[in-house]
Amino acid sequence: MFDIIRRDPYREMMRIRNTMDRFFDEFFTGLPMEWRQPWFGELALDVAEKDDEFIVKASLPGINPDDLEITFSQNTLTIKGETKAEKEEEEAHYHLRERRYGSFARSITLPTDVNPDDIHASYEAGVLTLHLPKTEEVKPKRIAIKSAEPKMIEGKARDIGSKN
Repeated sequence: MFDIIRRDPYREMMRIRNTMDRFFDEFFTGLPMEWRQPWFGELALDVAEKDDEFIVKASLPGINPDDLEITFSQNTLTIKGETKAEKEEEEAHYHLRERRYGSFARSITLPTDVNPDDIHASYEAGVLTLHLPKTEEVKPKRIAIKSAEPKMIEGKARDIGSKN
């Protein structure tokens, strides 16, 4: 007949907060949140895990690799950088200006131990790729199963009368 729904004040407060955040975001940017691109300070990463390493990829188009600072400490990887603003042309009238300038940083903590001496990075076509090998202690090891039962050898008895 009627469902009884338990009141959850925390959920209601979070719904109000999310609504207010959305309102202020749309008010100050003039665009709904779905239409906006993330701020440059929110460096997008892909993190993949294999048996023996983590692979981290970051899209950094137009950034000189010499302007990046990559550090690893206490299982936390940090990528920092900065893009410098180009000189504005005084006679030009901009209709749209979306390219972002300034500093950015992103830190992630990995769930298992990594060997910091073997980390290596490459940068190609605007994509930074980091290989972070796991320590030997956390790599999966194959364990052989030994049977306690003795093996029996089966065979067929030859017919004594045949000459095979």
